[in-house]
Amino acid sequence: MNSAVTPPTPPATPAESRIDAHHHLWDLSRRPQTWLDPPQMAPIRRDFTLTDYASAAAGTGIGRSVLVQVLADAEETREFLALAARSRTVAAVVGWADLTRPDLADELAALAASPGGDLLRGIRHLVQGESDPRWLARDDVRRGLRQVAAAGLAYDLLVLPHQLPAAIETVRAVPELTFVLDHLAKPPIASGELEPWAGLIRELAAEPNVTAKLSGLITEAAWDDWDAAALRPYVDVALDAFGPRRLMFGSDWPVCLLAGSLPLWTETVSALLADAGLPAADREAVFRDTATRVYHLEG
Repeated sequence: MNSAVTPPTPPATPAESRIDAHHHLWDLSRRPQTWLDPPQMAPIRRDFTLTDYASAAAGTGIGRSVLVQVLADAEETREFLALAARSRTVAAVVGWADLTRPDLADELAALAASPGGDLLRGIRHLVQGESDPRWLARDDVRRGLRQVAAAGLAYDLLVLPHQLPAAIETVRAVPELTFVLDHLAKPPIASGELEPWAGLIRELAAEPNVTAKLSGLITEAAWDDWDAAALRPYVDVALDAFGPRRLMFGSDWPVCLLAGSLPLWTETVSALLADAGLPAADREAVFRDTATRVYHLEG
């Protein structure tokens, strides 16, 4: 991997005031992760704890974080909430719940009432793994999304480019819900292609109830041969489509370790924002203010 990144300008935000809006944790002895079975996933086929995260984030200016679900497992979400309640770093949890269950409202209320439940700020499903590209357009799914909105939660969109048309329709169909696009819908960075991804991103961003994360991009590039220049066209599309007030920084740690490190990704985003000519206030929005607003992290 080419780690030569244009030296960033001094951080726009004071020390330890940045928010990492997207990271994970897992304990393989408690909950197997079969998605880690392929040989290429060996570098991250081990436990990752909150202590490990704190060590990885040291010196990056990150003071608070959003812990995001990994598995379609409500018990994992309960464990994450309890962990967040004991943590000084984890300020919010994006958990999982079955959007199609008829009693979803009761399940969301039960999660909110569990230990640490006041830190539940969003729900996510691994839509990228659904074989139906129009899964989000199903009546039962949209009914569930409306329940998520009624509970005062955001919804993290984890989709691939070919699933963006259904995502756009769904965002329009549920305007009362705040959607957060994870990993910019995983653009084809390794191939260098921009379309049709860029056009779909602009269409999605035209809806005011959508924000997005600058996260998960280095693992969409060639893992051992990427640099900031390879990412710049995709980040520029996001900046132009969403604007910095609707973008937030996320590390996607520890998945990012497949192609780099948390400090390297943080430095890369800093450099890309500086190269784009963003003033300090806009860089603060990406590294702090958008996540604070969307996930209600005030205080």
